[in-house]
Amino acid sequence: MKHAERKRRKTKRMEERQLASLKKSAANAQWRYYFLFLLVMIALVNIIDEITSNLSVSVQSSFVTEFFVNKPFLGKTYTFEQGLSLHTSVSVLGYVFGAVTPFYKALADKWGRKPLFVISTLGMGLGLLIIYLSPNYFVFLLGFAVISFFIGHDVQIIYILEEAPDRSRAAIYSVLKSLGIFGVVLIPLLRRLLMGDDATQWRRIFLVPALIGVAAACIVFFFVKDTKVFIRERTAYLSIPYEEREERKQQEKAEKKAHRNQSGVFNAVKYIFSSEDTKYLMIANIIFDAGMPAIALYFESSMHIAGMTTAEITSAQFVLPIIYALLTFFSGFIADRLGRRKTILSASVLSIAGFILFAVGINRLWNPYLIGGFCGLYQGCYWIGRDYMNIMMTEKVPTDIRASAVGAVGMLTIIGLGAGYLLVIVGMLILPVWLTCLLVAIPFIACAALLLKRKVAETKGTDLNALGEMTTEETP
Repeated sequence: MKHAERKRRKTKRMEERQLASLKKSAANAQWRYYFLFLLVMIALVNIIDEITSNLSVSVQSSFVTEFFVNKPFLGKTYTFEQGLSLHTSVSVLGYVFGAVTPFYKALADKWGRKPLFVISTLGMGLGLLIIYLSPNYFVFLLGFAVISFFIGHDVQIIYILEEAPDRSRAAIYSVLKSLGIFGVVLIPLLRRLLMGDDATQWRRIFLVPALIGVAAACIVFFFVKDTKVFIRERTAYLSIPYEEREERKQQEKAEKKAHRNQSGVFNAVKYIFSSEDTKYLMIANIIFDAGMPAIALYFESSMHIAGMTTAEITSAQFVLPIIYALLTFFSGFIADRLGRRKTILSASVLSIAGFILFAVGINRLWNPYLIGGFCGLYQGCYWIGRDYMNIMMTEKVPTDIRASAVGAVGMLTIIGLGAGYLLVIVGMLILPVWLTCLLVAIPFIACAALLLKRKVAETKGTDLNALGEMTTEETP
């Protein structure tokens, strides 16, 4: 009892301090160009996020060759395909850490968006630094696990959705997202400057983005404020006397009711599956994510196996982010005009077509810039579809569980990712990498798109503030 009382007092003091901090933040007027500065910082962190997500994939053939083919791993050497399959199997263990990621994300509904914005940006930079310093595969794997944990935090996306005007939310999102993707051009630039045609120098390209990530985290810590939506909603919640909130919680536990005004991943999961609309959106998202490993992770190895040189692969990688960025830029204007659902459906069709053309191109050794264009087409369209599924979910859930819902989506889509990884791991031991990826990705993308078309309602023009107000009013 004494321990419970101390914990209660500690929680109450922490919430009182947070309430005072939120009121102070709300009272301080934002400086004139703050919103522009915020957009710049979000764009910068998006660049870091995109580079971190793609950096290890862009040199996949180099580290697989070093750790598994040229050197014995655990006393045995492997063929390239065996080494790639083994690395995929081991890297999937990173999703064990990913199992706690949704609960980490849900902290943004209690602590605020800013603390996780800082921590996640810093985490990406430190993970890249560990890989740069890695003397062997085990240290590389540690760095890989760190960046795998932090790249999916998406707090900067919540900033965009909560700070941008309702009518232009998707357009602003697409512009910032496209700028982040365009920043991936830094990867082939670093390859050309620091690797050249020597694949053994692959570690060198990790240092520059690592330092940029650490610097960005410091800037966010000192100059970025929390979102106005979070400040308002959290202030309203904490303004209710602590004892009254505790009494409500006890009543709801006794009646076994879900409290929609409480943050938390499990409450978000319950909310998602309480409606046919959000339930089918979640199922479509899980199916769509099953195609992600095949779409995103093996394009560089596919080019390597097909006979392209390190320099040719670098040339292809220059075009990839440019096409990806252009597609993302225009997708927001299309999504605001035609709707999120039509955007996802169109992107799914183009992704399938682009993937088929990429596979034909690498096997016939077409021009590397053309191959890079097809690679950018199928990857860009896939991620546009995936991103707008996530946006649709954020536009269907209340403010006070929005970050928790993002975490819940991340937790549930692990089901699809696990299935996709398993099929790829087995397939690569039997079939060529490119054919395995085609056979895994295309059916999942097509099924998810059909389910979305038939079962999920459009969310264009949703007023997020109204969602927050509805939750507050309906809370018992």
